[in-house]
Amino acid sequence: MKVIVVLLALLVAVIALPIEERVNGENGWYVPQEDGSFEWIDKREAEVLLKSPAPVEVRSNDVSFYLYTQSNPTEGQEITADASSVENSYFDKNHGTRFVIHGWKGRYTDSMNVDITKAWLSKGDYNVIVVNWDRSQSVDYAMSVRGVPEAGTKVGEMIEYLHEHHDMSLETLKVIGHSLGAHVAGYAGKQVGGKRVHTIVGLDPALPLFSYDTPDKRLSSEDAFYVESIQTNGGVKGFVKPIGKATFYVSGGKKQPGCGVDVAGTCSHARSVLYYAEAVTDDSFGTIQCQDYLTALANECGSTFSNVRIAEEKNANSVEGHFYVPVNSEAPFGITE
Repeated sequence: MKVIVVLLALLVAVIALPIEERVNGENGWYVPQEDGSFEWIDKREAEVLLKSPAPVEVRSNDVSFYLYTQSNPTEGQEITADASSVENSYFDKNHGTRFVIHGWKGRYTDSMNVDITKAWLSKGDYNVIVVNWDRSQSVDYAMSVRGVPEAGTKVGEMIEYLHEHHDMSLETLKVIGHSLGAHVAGYAGKQVGGKRVHTIVGLDPALPLFSYDTPDKRLSSEDAFYVESIQTNGGVKGFVKPIGKATFYVSGGKKQPGCGVDVAGTCSHARSVLYYAEAVTDDSFGTIQCQDYLTALANECGSTFSNVRIAEEKNANSVEGHFYVPVNSEAPFGITE
């Protein structure tokens, strides 16, 4: 009888043990699905998933590059790491270069690429090179995540080729990536190495299946001379913690005004692109410096604007830390005072 009582007591104790609280990005992730829903995957399960080989039908991860300049602002020229390809294009080594990288389910013709390309070409003569990476087009988010390192390496190799064979300046180079594309940009910076890529801009870098404590497997402040992160949907599709040398928490970095309920974060996540394009064009996003990222999240940084603005050229040489960015609920979004 005593044995039965002891066993019952043990059973009750086991049942009473609390189930570990799910914290997105800490002990697992809510991973986006094709239908817009999310599926919880804990860290251990994710490690197995990411290490397993991809199905044959989604193993292709071709990366292609499309050049836009003021001479061809709307029709991209595909260029390859070949002398005749680059020499027969509008690429000009005397102009600054911008690589632009889309995220999950994206293509080089998507509106984000159009908006950012248009913004930079409105500022002057630039080589805007839009990246298209095949693995991102998988309907399975995890498959796209597996393709990030290889895609980033190939972007890095193209950067090295243009620098070594066509005198592209690394000192004026910016690599801009949205969501998963931000981590592709990080791997490109790692490939080039030595912080030789001047600037990487992460537009709401993707959170699902990326860990803050493994900077070697995501965009990191060490991937370029200067890394700027613009965070708009933290805790859902984007990172909460800072991963750039300078991190801008727009409207607190989690949910954007004018996006309605936005449970899946689709609107808030995409706003990072609209904010960046507007910032490049109009230099209109004032910021308030914060003590740390927690005060930025809580909008407890005061009301005094700093002299720092999103996407300014001078940021790379002098800006570091955490910034709260107030915005309007519709375009024009930027507020300067």
